Amino acid sequence: MDESCHVDTLHKTPSVEERQERTNILLAVEGMGCPNCAHRVRNSLLQVYGVVSVDIALEPGSAQVVFNPQLAKPDDLRRAVAASGSDGRHEYRAYVIG
Repeated sequence: MDESCHVDTLHKTPSVEERQERTNILLAVEGMGCPNCAHRVRNSLLQVYGVVSVDIALEPGSAQVVFNPQLAKPDDLRRAVAASGSDGRHEYRAYVIG
């Protein structure tokens, strides 16, 4: 693990509106190579308004996302994953798999 790549874990308390209606989606995430990558992707997904929780599995490269479908769409989640790698050193992509 590259120590210069450190990422602090974001903690989010979803709003009442975000928690009103919830659904799950499973994303395949390409490009994660270490736990810091997983934190970076998780943090970015949690910043999407409507996302309630995110569980990243580094080894298979997946993200289980609980979100309010009235506030966030799968394309918003895919864009958040891509944006999490916008530092010039990392590149991530996500695809809906379930």
